[in-house]
Amino acid sequence: MKYIDTIFEQEDLAKKPKSFRDIYFINRESKVKYWVYALLGSFVLAAFLPWTQNIKSRGKVTTLRQEERQQGIYSAISGKVVQWYIKEGDMIKKGDTIARLQEVKVEYLDPNLIERTREQIVAKELANDNYLGKANTANVQTTAMEEAQRLKVAQINNKMAQTRAKIQADSMDMLAARNEFAIANEQLKRQKQLYEQGLVSLTQYEQRNQAFQNALAKRTGSEIKFMNSKQDLINLSLELNGVNQEYIEKISKTRGERYQSLSQIASGEADIAKLQNQYNSYVLRNELYYVIAPQSGQVTRANKAGIGEIVKEGEELAQIVPDHAVKAIEIFVKPLDITLLQPGRKVNVIFDGFPVIVFSGWPNQSYGTFRGVITAISNNVDQATGNFRVLVKPDPTERPWPDALRLGTATDTFILLRDVPLGYEIWRNINGFPPEYYQTAAEEKSAKK
Repeated sequence: MKYIDTIFEQEDLAKKPKSFRDIYFINRESKVKYWVYALLGSFVLAAFLPWTQNIKSRGKVTTLRQEERQQGIYSAISGKVVQWYIKEGDMIKKGDTIARLQEVKVEYLDPNLIERTREQIVAKELANDNYLGKANTANVQTTAMEEAQRLKVAQINNKMAQTRAKIQADSMDMLAARNEFAIANEQLKRQKQLYEQGLVSLTQYEQRNQAFQNALAKRTGSEIKFMNSKQDLINLSLELNGVNQEYIEKISKTRGERYQSLSQIASGEADIAKLQNQYNSYVLRNELYYVIAPQSGQVTRANKAGIGEIVKEGEELAQIVPDHAVKAIEIFVKPLDITLLQPGRKVNVIFDGFPVIVFSGWPNQSYGTFRGVITAISNNVDQATGNFRVLVKPDPTERPWPDALRLGTATDTFILLRDVPLGYEIWRNINGFPPEYYQTAAEEKSAKK
């Protein structure tokens, strides 16, 4: 019965116009299910395709070394601008003159300041030479007085030696006179006994008495002479002490004058050093009136305008960008991803202004991208962004970065991580999991070092 109904339906459709059959596709069989199967199969196959995990970050072009970045040209002294030698956009060489300043401080306004300071130094040096001569003269005087003291002391010592010898001789004479007096005294006593007994005459007794008196006088004279010799020795000792005291006083006074001269020399040398310091400062300050370019580059901005404008010490006059620099990229990475990075990891770079076709998960299929290598990772968080600062330098094994790059050019970077299936990467992003963390053998070796 169903078959018969189908035949009748076909006969009815045959009777209808051709346009009706073409518009409604009544005779065509549906192929939607085949497309669904094909799409499902494509998704299954794509889930097993390799995908390179990466960390995206925005950055800008900078330099690897700080002295190659844009820098200011500063005035080392306060002054008034009297002449400009450059304008914005000029290419300058190291040592070129940027501007000339004129002095504004009262203590430096004297045009002959350097010459007068030099004259003060010469005068101080001459005074020091005179003090040095005085010290040398005092030294010679001291030597002469020490020699005179030595001779005088030697003379007195000789006299004292002679006096001691004389004392010894006088002592012997005194002993002899005492012995002679003792003998004369005994003889007088015996002579007196004989005279009292009448055995000798009065004349003989008087003669013996006279001999006794002579012996007494001789003894007294020898004792006085001995005492005088001892007194001479004492006087010579006193004279020796007086000579030593006199020469010590003279030598001390001369040495004091010498030390005073040496003190004046030391003070003069300090003054000379101070004046030389001022002189050199004045000479260097004279050179600072001309502001010199520290290195070659392009003048990008002049912060002062016109003639006669006053600039302060340390104030920026202009800015230059060095013409030779090793370029790098400065990017900022979130703290969540910073543990995945190590120096030496590869980075894909896109520069603003350069055509590019990017497949972030298939870096080898991208067009117009450049390669870099992480060279430095900061150990502290940047206060302005809350992220970690990372420097990327050109990869020497890949094609060089464009020469037309300018400092400050914006960049997009893809830090390449592990290769995983595309399906896993989609599942990871849906669940908000971090990328896979792993280290290559080279990275593990450098980390251990």
